[in-house]
Amino acid sequence: MRYKSFTLLAATLFTSFLPQSLTAQVTSVSQLSDVQPTDWAFPALQSLVERYGCIAGYPDSTYRGNRALTRYEFAAGLNTCLDRILELAGGSDTLDPENLATIRRLQEEFAAELATLRGRTDALEARVSELEANQFSTTTKLQGEAIFNLAVALGNDGSDEAVFQDRVRLELHTSLTGDDLLLTRLQAGNSDPYRLTGVNNDIDFGTSAEGVLAAQVFGDSGNSVRLDTLAYTVPVGDRLDLTLAANGTRFADFVPTLNPYFDDGDGGNGALSAFAQYNPIYRLGGGAGIGLNFKPSDQLQFSTGYLAANAEDPRAGNGLFNGDFAVLTQATYTPSEAFGVAVTYNYGYFSPGNFAFNNGGGNFDDTDFGFAGTRIANGIGTTNGINSHSLGLQLAWKFAQNVHLSAWGGYTRIQVDRDNLNGDIWNGAIALAFPDVGGEGNLGGLIFGLQPTLTDLEENNDFFEDDLAWHLEAFYKLQLNDYISLTPGLIWLPNPN
Repeated sequence: MRYKSFTLLAATLFTSFLPQSLTAQVTSVSQLSDVQPTDWAFPALQSLVERYGCIAGYPDSTYRGNRALTRYEFAAGLNTCLDRILELAGGSDTLDPENLATIRRLQEEFAAELATLRGRTDALEARVSELEANQFSTTTKLQGEAIFNLAVALGNDGSDEAVFQDRVRLELHTSLTGDDLLLTRLQAGNSDPYRLTGVNNDIDFGTSAEGVLAAQVFGDSGNSVRLDTLAYTVPVGDRLDLTLAANGTRFADFVPTLNPYFDDGDGGNGALSAFAQYNPIYRLGGGAGIGLNFKPSDQLQFSTGYLAANAEDPRAGNGLFNGDFAVLTQATYTPSEAFGVAVTYNYGYFSPGNFAFNNGGGNFDDTDFGFAGTRIANGIGTTNGINSHSLGLQLAWKFAQNVHLSAWGGYTRIQVDRDNLNGDIWNGAIALAFPDVGGEGNLGGLIFGLQPTLTDLEENNDFFEDDLAWHLEAFYKLQLNDYISLTPGLIWLPNPN
C-alpha cells in the first residue's frame, strides 16, 4: 500500500511526583492599617534589632527599616526578634528593665497578629512533619508520563483505520550519593505502529517502519507493565561518567544526539515520529552493556559504548559477547551553548533476520521491522548475518532566540555473511525548532529528511527499486499547563517503501 499522508493528534500528560516548596513566605491577609516608620512601635523594634541582632540587616549590621509594613509583616519581624532574645537570655533574668517593658508593650499591641502567625507556623511545621513521614523516598524521585495518541493514516486503498492508543511510563530516579543516577523505567501501552505494506518491485517484503511514531516505540505490550530500561550512571572522577546498562538501554540514552528539541527519548514532548527524534544510526543496537563519557574540557566530549541485545540469554550464539551487539564511538564539540557538532561511528553484528533500526529489539514483541526506514533497509539479511559500519554527522545551531536548527546525515555499509554482498543505506534530515512560539513551553517543529533507504546492493541492484523514502513532518506542541500538552501534527511520506 502506498501512503500519501499521515496525520496525528496527540496529547501528553507529564506528571512529576515531587512535593512543592515548603519555604514560601507566609503572605499577609491583614487589611488593617500599616505600621508607619513614624509610629512608636517602629523605632522600638528597631532598637531591639540593633541591640540583639535578631534580624539580618545590612553588611554593617544595621537595620534600616524606612517603609511602611503591614501589621502581619511587622509581627513576623517581632516574633523572630522575640525568639532570638529568649535564646540569648537562656531563661535567666538578664534583660534590661527598659527593654523588657518595650517587649511587653509590643507583645500586647500585636498579640492578635502574633497568635495568628504562630498558629500558621505550627500548621506549617505539622505539614512538613507529615510530608517527611509520608514522602515517597529520600533517595528516589518518581516521574510519570502518559500519552494518549489519536492518529489516522491516509493512503491509496484506505485500509488503515483511525486509532486511539495509549502508552504510560513510570520512571524511578534514584541517587545514592547525589551525583549518581539509577534509572528504572516501567512501561505499558497498546500503541501498535501503522504497518505500511513493504511492496517493492511487485515483491512483498513485509511491513515498513516509515510511519512509526515516537509513542509507538516499544509501545505495544497489551497494556501489561514491563521493565523498559534499567541503567546506572556514576561519575568516576571529575571528567569521566560510567554507565552500566542492565536492560533496554539505547545509545541515545548516554550519547549526545544534538537534537535537543526533538529528542525526548521517544517521549511525548519532542518530535512525533521516531525517525525525527535523532539520527537512526543510534538505533542500531541496544540492550545491556557499558557506556563511557569523557570530557577533557567543557567544549569537548568523547563517548563510547557497547550494547548487546541478548545479554541475558545463556544459549549458544547469545549472551553478552556471542550474540547481536553494537559498538558506538562519538566525538562531540560544543564551543558554545548555541552550537554543537558531533561525528559518530557505529559497528554492529546482527544474526540472521535481526538487522534493524530498532534499538536492539528491547523487551517487546514485533520489533524486527525497525522504528525508522524502509522495509528493505530493515529486512536485509534474513538468512545470513549482517556486519554493519555506520558513520554519522550531527549539527545543532541556535541562531536566534526562538529558532533552532538541527541536521544530520548517516551512512551505513552492510556486509552480508557468506554471500559476499555489500549494500549502502543512507539517511539524513534537517529540522527547525521554534521553542516558546506563541507562549512559554510551546514548541513548533518542521522536519524534512530521508528515512534509512537501501540505495545499492552489489550484484542485486535489479532486485528492488531504490526510490528515496522522503519524510516531511510538521507539528505544534501547545503547553496547556505545567503538566499537560496537546500536539497536533502531520507526517507526509510521498514514496513509502
